[in-house]
Amino acid sequence: MKTIQMTLDEQLISQVDTVVKRLKTTRSAFTRHALRAALARLREQELEAKHRRGYEKKPVQSGEFDGWEAEQAWGDA
Repeated sequence: MKTIQMTLDEQLISQVDTVVKRLKTTRSAFTRHALRAALARLREQELEAKHRRGYEKKPVQSGEFDGWEAEQAWGDA
């Protein structure tokens, strides 16, 4: 681990302190968790955008997935 210095506004610190007390954790642990979650969300958004660009570049063709229709299980049986 590496110690870093961050500048946060008082209201944010107060909110974090309230939450860490309730969760019985520390500011550092809470911040690590929040940063990991934010990075995961960002990565997901990037992958979704890449997926969307791929389909914009090469749209699904009519009948392209027809052969898989019988394989789909929708759970309504």
